[in-house]
Amino acid sequence: MYVPTRMFFTKGVGRHKDYLQSFELALRDAKIEKCNLVTVSSIYPPGCKRIPPEEGLKSLQPGQITFSVMARNATNEPNRLIAASIGVATPADNSQYGYLSEHHPFGETDEKAGEYAEDLAATMLATTLGVEFDPDVAWDEREKIFKMSGKIVKTYNVTQSAEGDKNGLWTTVIASAILLP
Repeated sequence: MYVPTRMFFTKGVGRHKDYLQSFELALRDAKIEKCNLVTVSSIYPPGCKRIPPEEGLKSLQPGQITFSVMARNATNEPNRLIAASIGVATPADNSQYGYLSEHHPFGETDEKAGEYAEDLAATMLATTLGVEFDPDVAWDEREKIFKMSGKIVKTYNVTQSAEGDKNGLWTTVIASAILLP
């Protein structure tokens, strides 16, 4: 059984005439291009510690199978705004699991995409923990309710946005959570 004990977040952007190469350049910008990435769903493991990217990157070896929650978006439309965001919600009780969410919109700023991803993760966690809330209330209000419940301790996001290259090159953005033993 493999349950990650450490996690770090990274993000990147790449531009190239080829779609795949723009993705590779985004991975390089995020400093995770040397890994064989396996995408997984969005559970923040119980007791998992968030570490700085610099510390996590030291743990990676070329060719390593590396588990990742990844948001990814790309465009070759000039000036089109794209974003990739990972939202995080962790419970107050460290023995319980939290949630990560992936959001990959068009036309949203870093702030808007990040808030939405954070809201998604917090809402999933709140429903799991039995926190009562009105889903139609704005995120700012729900965030207060979630944190005042004492059951959700922290929410945050990691977001990368970019405008499509003015000359029509592929532009790719990624945001990723890297899960480590």
